[in-house]
Amino acid sequence: MPYDASLDECLFTKSHETDNERLTVSVYSYNKGQKKLQITRENKDNAGEFKFSKLGRMNKGEVTAVLPLMQEAIKAME
Repeated sequence: MPYDASLDECLFTKSHETDNERLTVSVYSYNKGQKKLQITRENKDNAGEFKFSKLGRMNKGEVTAVLPLMQEAIKAME
């Protein structure tokens, strides 16, 4: 069965934004299934627009900023 965007429900989303990047913590449920946490990274390009980037590794500042958002997301997963 192919992915159907209409079945993907966003239950929570919050972002931490700096001058050059945005980290977003979200909780999704696909087709009323198990709730899952997602973390995405977006970097600004030369035009100042945010573009998706591989999350990869996070530095201490990024983890410190995202951790409270993850704790909020856990509440949305209950």
